Amino acid sequence: MAAVSSSSLLRRLRPGLPVAVALSTAVLVTALSAAPPADAGTAYPAAAPAPGGSATPVADPTGTVTPTSTPKPPDPPSTTPFPPSAPTNLTATQVRSTSVTLTWTAATRGCCPVVGYDIVYLSPFDDVVYSLSLGDVTTATVTNYIQPGRQYTFRVSARDGDNRRSPASDPLTVVTPVTDTGPDTTPPSAPGNLTVGEVTDSTARLSWSPSTDDVGVLAYDVYRFDGWFTSTRVATVPGTTYTMSLPAPTPLRTLYYVRARDAAGNVSIASNTVTVPTTPTPPPPSTCRVTYRNQSEWPGGFVTAVTVQNTGTAPVDGWTLTFGFPGDQQVTTAWNATVSQTGAAVTARNADWNRLIAPNGSATFGFQGRWSASDAPPTAFSLNGAPCAVG
Repeated sequence: MAAVSSSSLLRRLRPGLPVAVALSTAVLVTALSAAPPADAGTAYPAAAPAPGGSATPVADPTGTVTPTSTPKPPDPPSTTPFPPSAPTNLTATQVRSTSVTLTWTAATRGCCPVVGYDIVYLSPFDDVVYSLSLGDVTTATVTNYIQPGRQYTFRVSARDGDNRRSPASDPLTVVTPVTDTGPDTTPPSAPGNLTVGEVTDSTARLSWSPSTDDVGVLAYDVYRFDGWFTSTRVATVPGTTYTMSLPAPTPLRTLYYVRARDAAGNVSIASNTVTVPTTPTPPPPSTCRVTYRNQSEWPGGFVTAVTVQNTGTAPVDGWTLTFGFPGDQQVTTAWNATVSQTGAAVTARNADWNRLIAPNGSATFGFQGRWSASDAPPTAFSLNGAPCAVG
């Protein structure tokens, strides 16, 4: 109603403008008709009153009168329409299984008073948006379409009497408990920092930060989301990692997210989403090259030299080379490196004097060993965990 009154007031001002002009014309005509005739002598009529009510002095034949300044009338109020500001401090004061009570700080009026607020809310990973229109209040309990164990995101905007709407408030996300009367009605916290780790030819590894709960986190549910409105739970795991098969290509998006779950069935707010590639991720370009050469070999024994070359642009300060024997070789002695062996896996670590390998530089070490069935050379090497070219 206040906005309507303001709008009506602006319409009343416009018809008043011709009346003011007519009134000024009447005053001027009256002043002129009151002037003495020409044969009555020389006269100096006073000027018509200024809009502020002060008369402007005229020249006096006996001297000069300095005119006094007339106060400038105040600028009329701006009538340019602009909306209210966004409501702030949106908070959930109570979250129950089928209702959420919200409060917020009132918006600041724009050109016209605020007459009401609109709440828009949705359940993530769905395509349905709900709305609720209210009067000029700063708290509300939302019950429509609120279900147990669901996540909802709310925003509030203000509107004035001419239906100008403010920007929306910051979003508020909550998750409802599965029951209001059970011994445990507190959902776990949301898992954090969901990331995609190692990707092989057929699998990808997801990992995330653990959730907390007032009683205890029972498990984590991993979901696949098609980017539109369908979520499918693909796994339930007790820990914070999950190795999955690479998804099949699809015209829709393929996103993954994780929720924590407690023993009472309460679920957390969802983690962030990640995209898992449908094809293996190509490895980064190699920055090292390894040359493995038998210097001598005889039935039951061998001597080998291994050269590690830095093909990158940064120096290698400290190195560990790992590889596996394809045969039944066993290292017996080594030089220029500390060499250890577990099964077929071999690890060689730098000596003190060759720990630094400059760009385009190299380090060479050697070892002697024995073999019985096969002395075939290794085919893959890794330097500080990164694969190297061979040859």
